[in-house]
Amino acid sequence: MIYFDSAATTLQKPKSVATAVEYALGHLASSGRGSSAASFSAAETMFDCRTAAAELFGVSEPERVVFTFNATHALNIAIRSLVKPGDTVLISGYEHNAVTRPLVAIPGVRVRVLDTPLFRPKVFLDQLELELIAGVDAVICTHVSNVFGYILPVKEVASLCTRWQVPLILDASQSAGAIPLNMEELGAEFIAMPGHKGLYGPQGTGLLLCRRSGEPLLYGGTGSMSALQIMPDVLPDRLEAGTQNAPGIAGLLQGLRFVKEKGQNVILRHEQTLKEEAARGLKKMPRIQVFQADEPGVQSGVLSFRIDGKDCGEVGEELSSKQIAVRTGLHCAPLAHRSVGTQDTGTIRISFSLFNNLAQVEQFLKVMRQIVA
Repeated sequence: MIYFDSAATTLQKPKSVATAVEYALGHLASSGRGSSAASFSAAETMFDCRTAAAELFGVSEPERVVFTFNATHALNIAIRSLVKPGDTVLISGYEHNAVTRPLVAIPGVRVRVLDTPLFRPKVFLDQLELELIAGVDAVICTHVSNVFGYILPVKEVASLCTRWQVPLILDASQSAGAIPLNMEELGAEFIAMPGHKGLYGPQGTGLLLCRRSGEPLLYGGTGSMSALQIMPDVLPDRLEAGTQNAPGIAGLLQGLRFVKEKGQNVILRHEQTLKEEAARGLKKMPRIQVFQADEPGVQSGVLSFRIDGKDCGEVGEELSSKQIAVRTGLHCAPLAHRSVGTQDTGTIRISFSLFNNLAQVEQFLKVMRQIVA
């Protein structure tokens, strides 16, 4: 199978990830919940994973790396920690439902959307500053659109938020592992990311990078300060109730090491090269609209397109019948489609990882020519 859906989950993983998961299932117990060697080994693995993430993403202390089930879990913690009933929150027009639904669930929150055109970062920043001048309580911004691969100018966003003293939550679901991030330099309050996408870890893993302690989303045992009937006030314990996913975290550690070894810039260039080749081929075909940036550095290795007169879901099924996996529809981000004008049709999305190659792109284009013929 040709797998072009890594923006959802990287299906192909480094062998070290599977090996670590398998080993953990038989050798790692629960961290902080026993005095056995198996419990200590789990604690060591978790600390090593926090340390690897802190080094990769410029976090001041490993304890500020909190394990979550996925980026959605991480974003819920961040939003509940920062946004209070009645607050005004500014978001980009490219946010995922993992951002918009938690905001809607908080009573009285006023959500202002930066309605700006695709692949126009300067316009985005101009509008952002106007909104900050008008006054907001928090900003939530995706780093990369999961639908269109639009790389938003987060360094400048963070700088403006710092200037106007507005806290920032960054959704790095589509950038972590491919675009370098330094939390200390950005000054974001929280950065959320999944383990199962660009970090090449197992599903059911995620990270929340924290500048502040945050408010718990779940309450329960932490393996520490058990006499207290309130959650501990120290990280990571405060935000990690219940037994952690030791096998998943062991796999995520290897994924982080893989990303560091290969180099994030190398990974991004590889994905962008495949995206450019796919876009070039699709643009030669009739009735296809390709959503591609005109200028370099504004789009990741994610590419959306649609075919006039053809249902996106049906195209996805035709590709699947030829053993090519893509994503179709609204991609859990209706706001992004509304911003671009594709909410009625959705798009067909292809997204790459380090395990894809140009030969696979050529095979995809061959099948697409048959579909549009």
